[in-house]
Amino acid sequence: MEIKENGFVFSDNKELLNIDSIHQYLSEESYWAKGIPLETVKISIENSLCFGIYKDDLQVGFARWITDKATFAWLCDVYISTEYRGLGLSKKLMSFMIFHPDLQGLRRYQLATLDAHGLYEQFGFKALQNPERQMGIVISNAYQSEAEK
Repeated sequence: MEIKENGFVFSDNKELLNIDSIHQYLSEESYWAKGIPLETVKISIENSLCFGIYKDDLQVGFARWITDKATFAWLCDVYISTEYRGLGLSKKLMSFMIFHPDLQGLRRYQLATLDAHGLYEQFGFKALQNPERQMGIVISNAYQSEAEK
């Protein structure tokens, strides 16, 4: 799938993704994946439904869904490059993704965010009901070397 709007291209074509650019953002600028190895980013992209935003030949945004395409999808690694924020690109990306054929008819869509609740609420996300039923194993420093831990 691909749409073009206001000089930007929104696409689910993995061949267009700039892996080095995605890795740079995630490993150096994100709060959730600091220090993530390039190989980990590559594997995560291979095993996810990915979306990119492009301006000319430059990748300016990214998101990926971890999904079985039948019952569950987890939205993660969403970002818009700093210089392109405030243009409505994240809303357009969400609109593009939420109607993707591979994400229809699922019983649960989930994500975690520190500061973008307002964006995701516009697309039906809300705080989990019965959060006490949710469990997880969180390794907060997974990408740090032993010397950094």
